[in-house]
Amino acid sequence: MTFTIPIDNGDALKNAEADSQRTLYPYVTGTSIVAIKYKDGVLMASDMGGSYGSTLRYKNIERVKAIGKHSLLGASGEISDFQEILRYLDELVLNDNMWDDGNSLGPKEVHNYLTRVMYNRRNKFNPLWNTLVLGGVKNGEIYLGMVSMIGVSFEDNHVATGFGNHLARPILRDEWRADLSFEDGVKLLEKCMRVLLYRDRSAINKLQIAKITEEGVTVSQPYSLKTFWEFQAFHNPTAGAQGSW
Repeated sequence: MTFTIPIDNGDALKNAEADSQRTLYPYVTGTSIVAIKYKDGVLMASDMGGSYGSTLRYKNIERVKAIGKHSLLGASGEISDFQEILRYLDELVLNDNMWDDGNSLGPKEVHNYLTRVMYNRRNKFNPLWNTLVLGGVKNGEIYLGMVSMIGVSFEDNHVATGFGNHLARPILRDEWRADLSFEDGVKLLEKCMRVLLYRDRSAINKLQIAKITEEGVTVSQPYSLKTFWEFQAFHNPTAGAQGSW
């Protein structure tokens, strides 16, 4: 009896690697998301810029979306991966609706689902390059949480991604309160977005603010903030700086 032993010259491995498509590095990205709880629900702010590397290539990208009846999702990071996450959520909401049992997924369930998705993809060394903010209201309970690209998640009264985590959170810690009205909440978010516009090179002066309450989701039309660029520190930003730069 004759046995034939196949010789593996590496072609099978090369073909498998060629067929596997992964986001090895983010190309078109969105910057900060800032979100807060207020007395009636959750407010979330995002600009509409999409950066191709360091170039502000796109200026009309919506990064805040309604998910089902009770949730609102915002994302910073790779735009194509955000679109993939939205496809996952469309399937999740459709499957939930098909049960037709009078119940629907709340924000806590969606947040837990996203945490598992992000952690699962991280364990496959194929992460979705996004940081997600999930807010919502169901049965009178206001919910706000965040999940990173490696599946780290938490809940808080206010959250921010990207540069907002460094520049907006200190403002929110000082000025946020649980009984904020809608108008005061919008002013607080606009203050945070104005600081980010001044300090974050990827931010653009075109933003949307979304709210979610028991009545549902409302996303504002894009608008711009009033800015002032004549501060003395802007004229010579490196004056007095230490180091070679």
